[in-house]
Amino acid sequence: MSSAGGEFGRRVRAALKAQGLSIRAASREMVYNHAFLSRVLSGKQLPSPELAESLDRLLNANGEIIEAAARLLDGDDSPATPSASAPTLDDFLPEGDPLSLLTVRSPRRVGVGEVTDLQKRVHGLRLADDVLAGGDLIGPALRELRSTVRLYRENTHTAEVGRALLVQIGELAQIAGWIASDAGRHEEAERIYRLGLSAARQAEDMTLAGNLAGSLAYQMSNTGRTDEGLTLAQAALHDATNEAPGKARALYWDRVAWAHTQAGGHENARAAMRALGEASEALADDSTDTDEPPAYLYWVDAGELQVMESRVYTELRRPLRAVPLLRDVLSGYDATHTREMALYLSWLAIALADANEPEEAAAVAERVIRIAADVASERTAERVRVVLARLREYADVPEVAALLADHAA
Repeated sequence: MSSAGGEFGRRVRAALKAQGLSIRAASREMVYNHAFLSRVLSGKQLPSPELAESLDRLLNANGEIIEAAARLLDGDDSPATPSASAPTLDDFLPEGDPLSLLTVRSPRRVGVGEVTDLQKRVHGLRLADDVLAGGDLIGPALRELRSTVRLYRENTHTAEVGRALLVQIGELAQIAGWIASDAGRHEEAERIYRLGLSAARQAEDMTLAGNLAGSLAYQMSNTGRTDEGLTLAQAALHDATNEAPGKARALYWDRVAWAHTQAGGHENARAAMRALGEASEALADDSTDTDEPPAYLYWVDAGELQVMESRVYTELRRPLRAVPLLRDVLSGYDATHTREMALYLSWLAIALADANEPEEAAAVAERVIRIAADVASERTAERVRVVLARLREYADVPEVAALLADHAA
């Protein structure tokens, strides 16, 4: 963020003080998230045009704040934050409208009770994903998603229930897309994510839309589509960040950090570091949010941000930073989450190899392979291949040579 961002905040704070308004009181008056307004006025985030208009009306500034915000948006050159002309989430919606209601629908009326039951099943699927892999869950996840889409399209319901069903379609699409991606079915995962993005947009749930877009961006970044992944991660941040809770913003920034890392190059490495810092600040802001974050963000915490930080350091070949972070995370990690355990250990093995500790890297790699053998996850299988390929550089080390010989296939 340029210094102009801080100047904009100082100007607005002075105007608020002159009218005897605190930031919290102003946010309540404008019906804006207090944490978001605080970040803008501290120069940590760009003001949206809508926020500038609200501030201008609140402070009777006769367009001065709108003009100041416009100058700031035009002049900011921070590589970690997308510009106002960057692609938006609308650019990633599926063709047509896969969720259009049927012209002739069943007289059956879907009620709030069915939505509540669906919410429980969706969250149960998320919890199952913590301990099972994509290959185990892909069938149930796709059946639930298809059933819910039919429930929405083929039956009658009030506008309120219809919106709630769209939200559940979006949430189901996020977890089903994640499961399909873990099973190695990337094209299917992308179709599912785009379906969910359409549902979230129609439900006007931008926090959910950002979560879906970030998940798809993560897949793109991991499957060689690094430019698309970075563009989409930035679009998710740009479109969905304004009113999102701290945990959601932390996740958006984490996806941006990873996309920059996978894109490669010195400037992207610097941008990744900045994005990690923004993620930490967003999670810290979560404690000031008055609203409860959505249930699907239950797993976003300081430990998960630490995992992403350590993975970024590993990819950037900075093992002295990565190894202590990974060891700290893994020391207290839930052993029932076997897929994640294998994935995080794989990054530790790579970081140890980068630190010129091939014997220890081989020992960790053996654990990765042993755990991955019982996990129906293409992601863990791919990480095993990456680890073994990295260790071939140390094929003359006895421990590594034995590992490579045992797992040559």
